[in-house]
Amino acid sequence: MLVLAHRGANRLALENTVAAMDAAVDLGADGVELDVHRTADGVLVVRHDAETADGPIGELTLSALQSVQPEVPVLAAVLDVCRGRLVNVEVKDSDPRAAEALVALLAGRSAGAHEDVVDEVLVSSFDVATVDRVRAAAPHLPTGFLSFGLPPDDALAIAIDHGHTAVHPDVWTLLQVDVPEFVTRAHDLGLQVNVWTVNDPLQVEQLRDAGVDAVITDDEQLYAFGDRRGDVRGRPR
Repeated sequence: MLVLAHRGANRLALENTVAAMDAAVDLGADGVELDVHRTADGVLVVRHDAETADGPIGELTLSALQSVQPEVPVLAAVLDVCRGRLVNVEVKDSDPRAAEALVALLAGRSAGAHEDVVDEVLVSSFDVATVDRVRAAAPHLPTGFLSFGLPPDDALAIAIDHGHTAVHPDVWTLLQVDVPEFVTRAHDLGLQVNVWTVNDPLQVEQLRDAGVDAVITDDEQLYAFGDRRGDVRGRPR
């Protein structure tokens, strides 16, 4: 089981910033989860909320956004920090151009990768049309359907019908069903099960024992439950 830092190590640094991602990597998280939006001039930035004091991100250029929110990083900078770890990119923006921009960015980075240090990315969204667009444009990219409050079986059916490789149920809804049976069925159908947001150590143990593939957490202490893969950058764990 992998343990992913929810918006980076968000209890130690401002969420969805380079500092939060860097802290998560240094503390041994197997990867990170983050949120992206597309700016008016086509740049993907990492931030949870679409609204800013000057309006929606989609209506601001990168320069205008960073003039009011200087801590908001571009996705490319965060991917640089997280090389060698899994990055779960949640596309918050339902604008089709956001999916197109993500595919183009990842394709460009893959073409320029050196040796075996490449971006390891999983794309997810609550908007199934968004992950459908990513899958259609880049079938090699793993994609996951995010759900909240939706019966896990229904979420699984949607992910299967749309050809995605993972289902991402919320922990509160998932724990209302027989988790080992659900995970086994998902695996038999070729899908991973990645669960959010899990901050209770007992729940992490329960999910690990049930065979889930990853959990997303706010608690840096829970990174120790992860797979603890070696760091290709040689940084201390």
